[in-house]
Amino acid sequence: ETYKCSECDYSCTESAYLRRRMRIQKPYKCNECDFSFTHSGYLMRHMQTHVGEKPYKCNECDFSCRQSGNLKNHMRTHTGEKPYKCSECDYSCTESGHFKNHMRTHTGEKPYKCSECDFSCIQSGNLKNHMRTHTGEKPYKCSECDFSCIQSVNLKRHMRTHTGEKPYKCSECDYSCTESGHLKRHMRIHVGDKPYKCSECDFSCTRSEHLKRHMRIHTGEKPYKCSECDFSFTRSEQLKRHMRTHTGKKPYKCSE
Repeated sequence: ETYKCSECDYSCTESAYLRRRMRIQKPYKCNECDFSFTHSGYLMRHMQTHVGEKPYKCNECDFSCRQSGNLKNHMRTHTGEKPYKCSECDYSCTESGHFKNHMRTHTGEKPYKCSECDFSCIQSGNLKNHMRTHTGEKPYKCSECDFSCIQSVNLKRHMRTHTGEKPYKCSECDYSCTESGHLKRHMRIHVGDKPYKCSECDFSCTRSEHLKRHMRIHTGEKPYKCSECDFSFTRSEQLKRHMRTHTGKKPYKCSE
């Protein structure tokens, strides 16, 4: 039996040869760019990236997209369905790509590797952000000041310094802050949690920088040095106070 290609004059005696030939041959070419495809359906889907058409629309909100699979994934945000479940922990998610990334936290696989240093990571987006530390690129720029940064999340956090927004609120008191990490640290005041413990004595505290400062008592380190004499100190405020002996500054005045 002879198998003939429907797109050209090629023919062969094995169907597998024809299938392989068809994969190599890409007769459906985009007239807007250099892409070409093996099937007309692939070309049709690709063309939507040029015309901006998004034929798949959500009937619950304004979301629309170019591919039916993306709409299917989106609909799970409405239904709450999370079909991808981890066999190692309680994690579940809506998309196979997210699930694949999560599984790497168990296997330790980090397939995305930096060509400039030893950095490697789980997700391609993390590598892209990391590479900016080498190139110096800071694409996210503040519209209010000269601040720029590597990641969009950092810009979002920075913008709160302009808007005054403090979305993280304490459930025990009136404290609110701009970052989740600050709220977590604050909550230790209420629960009494002091996770940072000294290896030399019984001292413990709520913040890592406090432990670092405490350890200088044991090590004798005095990193804050006076530029006018040989004095040095364990804490910056001690140096600031000492400098007044050189400048003659007396900031505290009697109101009487």
